[in-house]
Amino acid sequence: MNDSSKTRRHLVRLLALGLASPLLAQAQSAWPTKPVRIVVPFAAGGTTDILARALAPELQKAFGQPFVVDNKPGGGGNTGAAEVAKSAPDGYTLLMGTVGTHAINPALYPKMPYDHVKDFAPVTLVAGVPNVLVVNPAFAQKYNLNTVEDLAKAARANPGKFNMASSGNGTSIHLAGELFKTMTGTFMVHVPYRGSGPALIDLMGGSMDLMFDNLPSAMPHIKSGKLKPLAVTSATRSAALPELPTVEEAGGKALKGYEASSWFGLLAPAGTPNDIVQRVQQETAKALGTAALKERLQSQGAIPSGNTPAEFAKLIAAETAKWAKVVKASGAKVD
Repeated sequence: MNDSSKTRRHLVRLLALGLASPLLAQAQSAWPTKPVRIVVPFAAGGTTDILARALAPELQKAFGQPFVVDNKPGGGGNTGAAEVAKSAPDGYTLLMGTVGTHAINPALYPKMPYDHVKDFAPVTLVAGVPNVLVVNPAFAQKYNLNTVEDLAKAARANPGKFNMASSGNGTSIHLAGELFKTMTGTFMVHVPYRGSGPALIDLMGGSMDLMFDNLPSAMPHIKSGKLKPLAVTSATRSAALPELPTVEEAGGKALKGYEASSWFGLLAPAGTPNDIVQRVQQETAKALGTAALKERLQSQGAIPSGNTPAEFAKLIAAETAKWAKVVKASGAKVD
């Protein structure tokens, strides 16, 4: 090969290398080219579903493709989370994970269908949410329940007679109730549902007595008078219901230090390109920072976040350690 041929080949190689970088960037920025699925591991009507459906249209506007909410209830959130863990890491399947799927369940279930750390790439915390202790109004009238302390006394006097609904085994709604039972020395029958939506229907209908529901899903029924709120489960009062005391405030000495809040965040299958993870986090943070969505969520009792993937990963690690202690203390287990 003569010198001129070598030079031509070298120039072609340089040209190819020069074009490769823009082409790669174009391929990355092309995502998404089809609809993106947000798996909600609970039935419609609960806070996980409410947050996903509030966020999906904003992401659709940002990326120009539909973001479709897909409810996959079962196993205290494990069914839907496991499906996402096994999905292709291409950015087209996301999970609206919860404190249950990514902090409580690993301690509660002897066998998990996924590794909550290794199988996922944290994207961003969407919102933190206090739970609220709500009771059926007729049930409250029957037992003259106006405070948390009233409920504790009535439950001690009627062991096993009260039904406590939840959105599923291992959810913060379930564990908030188990923590209450442990601290007050009461026994109430736990009845798990496939999400807050169906549990609330039975609670309002009278076949269930009480529930430690996430505030956003309970809020409309509190405002309508179909449910009677006794207290929020957070360490401080909620700005959405400032007149409502915390469980600690209203529960007397037995409930000193009681706190059990929830959180919800987007996760992708492990191995999802970092470029996609970062873009989804950034657009989610932008959406949560807009006045309209921020005010909408805050009015329902949610506290919007939009933190970085690294910050969300740290939260998951801290919450896993915290809830493992709560599960151990409560003695709760799910086979």
